[in-house]
Amino acid sequence: MSETPREDARELRKLNFDLENYFSNTIIPQLFVDADLILRIFTPPAMKQFSLTYDHVGKNITDVKDNLRYPHVVEDIQDVIDNKKKSLEKEVQTTDGRWFQMNIVPYIEFETAQINGVIITFVDITRRLLAIRSLEKLNSQHQTLMYALAHDIRQPISAITLIADGLLIAHKKNDTKHFEKWIKTLKESSRGLEDLVEDFTSGKWEQKGETSGEHVLHIKDLCEDILTALKLEIREKKIKVTLDLKVSGIIFPRSSLRSVVYNIVHNAVKFSDPKKSSEIKIATESVDGFVVLCVRDNGVGIPEKYQRQIFKKSSRLSEEISGTGMGLYVVKRMVEDYEGRIKLESKEGEGTTFKIFFKARESN
Repeated sequence: MSETPREDARELRKLNFDLENYFSNTIIPQLFVDADLILRIFTPPAMKQFSLTYDHVGKNITDVKDNLRYPHVVEDIQDVIDNKKKSLEKEVQTTDGRWFQMNIVPYIEFETAQINGVIITFVDITRRLLAIRSLEKLNSQHQTLMYALAHDIRQPISAITLIADGLLIAHKKNDTKHFEKWIKTLKESSRGLEDLVEDFTSGKWEQKGETSGEHVLHIKDLCEDILTALKLEIREKKIKVTLDLKVSGIIFPRSSLRSVVYNIVHNAVKFSDPKKSSEIKIATESVDGFVVLCVRDNGVGIPEKYQRQIFKKSSRLSEEISGTGMGLYVVKRMVEDYEGRIKLESKEGEGTTFKIFFKARESN
């Protein structure tokens, strides 16, 4: 009698043993579901994606509870079995917050070339996604900073141009008193410009970490620096500025905070109402886990129909007032990048209030 059938049987048992050994020892979460949606075998790591026990083998996959935040697994399996899709790849999240790349590929019998089920594989991509998102956030913040620098540097340059004109007039009139006054103003503007560039290029704050508790920025000092930079416009428009700082410190990247406060205050100055005695009030308070910076003016106000669009990129409300339309867009991005928000209240002809909510962080 030929030994071939016995040899074939031994070889088949060996192959089955090898397959079961692979499924028992691999660290990769995998399931084999046949063409009738019956679970035939699975690897132990798959128990994390599905509430599996070995009693589930031989049962319909629809009877197995999964731990995925994705409700279409069974439909996807059926689509691959029905050859509607040659294979399927999907990023899915588990209920514990981890991310996996789910691959569903057909299991094809060699002899008949028929699809007789699917192999489902899960690859943990949590670290990769977190790294990608971290890089995307860094790129977004870098882009925002570049927008902010390009926007904020315009005012000091305009101020220096104005000072140069004043110096020229004083020189022609041989007016030593005003010439020295303009020189003093030029030095102040130059220092402000130098500080602005230093804030944007040093990176000291970010290198040590925003939440380290070592960098509480004193809002009064920052406001005084900004008001000095805007002194010429404030003086020209005879604007009264008052401070009411119930919270003295904010934990935030210095370059970003300066840009946020500068843009909001500068807008209040630019859109003051020449028909009124102009006032700007800058205040801080603590509200429900946030430090709220409030900048209120009695300027021309913003018509209601424009209020939804002012935070959009390159949005300008008036062609008569200089600007790029980038200021509030940059402010909103900066604040939201650090888990804050910005709120607008305005009425045409009465004034505008901006409230910026900075997430409070404990300092050491």
